Amino acid sequence: MKKVERQTEPAQQPGDLGVAITPSPEIPPTPEIPPTDQPEPTPEPAGYPQAEAGKLPMSGIRIIDLGTFLAGPYAGSVLSEFGAEVFKVEHPIAGDPMRRFGTATKRHDATLAWLSEARNRKSVTIDLRQKEGVQLFLKLIAKSDVLIENFRPGTMEEWGLSWETLSAANPGLIYLRVSGYGQTGPYRRRSGFAHIAHAFGGLSYLAGFPGETPVVPGTAPLGDYLSSLYGAIGILLALRHREKTGRGQIIDIGIYEAVFRHLDEIAASYGLFGKVREREGAGSFVAVPHGHFRTQDDKWIAIACTTDKMFERLAETMEQPELASSTLYGEQRKRLAARDEVNRIVIEWVGSLDRADVLTRCLDKEVPIGKVNSIADIFEDEHFRARGILAKLEEPGLGEVVVPGVVPRLSLTPGQIHNLGPPMGNATYEVMRELLGFSADEIKQLRQHKII
Repeated sequence: MKKVERQTEPAQQPGDLGVAITPSPEIPPTPEIPPTDQPEPTPEPAGYPQAEAGKLPMSGIRIIDLGTFLAGPYAGSVLSEFGAEVFKVEHPIAGDPMRRFGTATKRHDATLAWLSEARNRKSVTIDLRQKEGVQLFLKLIAKSDVLIENFRPGTMEEWGLSWETLSAANPGLIYLRVSGYGQTGPYRRRSGFAHIAHAFGGLSYLAGFPGETPVVPGTAPLGDYLSSLYGAIGILLALRHREKTGRGQIIDIGIYEAVFRHLDEIAASYGLFGKVREREGAGSFVAVPHGHFRTQDDKWIAIACTTDKMFERLAETMEQPELASSTLYGEQRKRLAARDEVNRIVIEWVGSLDRADVLTRCLDKEVPIGKVNSIADIFEDEHFRARGILAKLEEPGLGEVVVPGVVPRLSLTPGQIHNLGPPMGNATYEVMRELLGFSADEIKQLRQHKII
């Protein structure tokens, strides 16, 4: 992808930081943190080449990730796997709260969530609550392509980092802003996380059993991941536009919007017919049988007969081919009208067999079926192993850490995981020295004044 030339600044004179530092009491200098040795990239599954880092699709694109947790930052993770250079900018003392979120590890600055989701980053510490830190940050923005943040609307402006200020520092800047409710509208200042977005966006209302409490659709923060994926798409579109015009732009995403966009036809159904879809448990309002069924050995399988032909195959597998006749349940509309009876027949058949037996019989007849996998099942599954979706990296002091692999799979330039979530500030010296051109003494002053 062709890049617009980033702004450059005149070389600094010795002793001129380009940042006005307010004198403060002498503080013992913090030891410099050298760049950390990182593990080797995860090997690709057989048949896929290992692309050189400089030849990956996003190589040459620099992203500044100022966000916290997942909504927004995950967009940086996705693009980093395909060559983008991502700097995580954190407060020098507090760091990203994600470092303390999830299962603790022997690394005092990293949970398992941080190790997995802050992959491929370098950490840079800057205090944006100090005006000197803001000046320093703008110097970094001038040498970057993309900025990601996910604070409540107005926070960046309060720090002196309005769009006008940012774009003045870098007219080609692409600015991803992810928030609970978006940058406009009456709710824009409300705080929001994925759980709230699932509820507000309409997903939680659909999750659970009829007449019972709406439930969380899994424990994963789907809204954070979905909004970030839309953010990554937005970044790619904005980069394409910048390639044509030289201009940057803002990408505005409300987490709830990303959730709502995945609710298929419910808006059209309500708009035309006033129909409110209710909770269906594990079932579907458009197909029967379509749900989760318990086997004799107390395990679970999923069956999805979305067409009449698929149900015909299931009926043959159950040795009850007459069920697929036109006089009984051969048409979807008839199955929907007799949902409870059709499900009862399938429940009884599945419950009479072990899971392995059900799977073998259904797969032989090409019935859409799959195991309801726990994470233990996933680790033992041959298909997961064959596809390389369980990536294994060595982390100093922890040993082998398994994380989800790279998605999507590109045949010529497959993505790579170079390192797990970095130690705090592991690239601060590198960025200040090599990218921004400060001397060792100048960096020492910045540390003494707790700007970095």
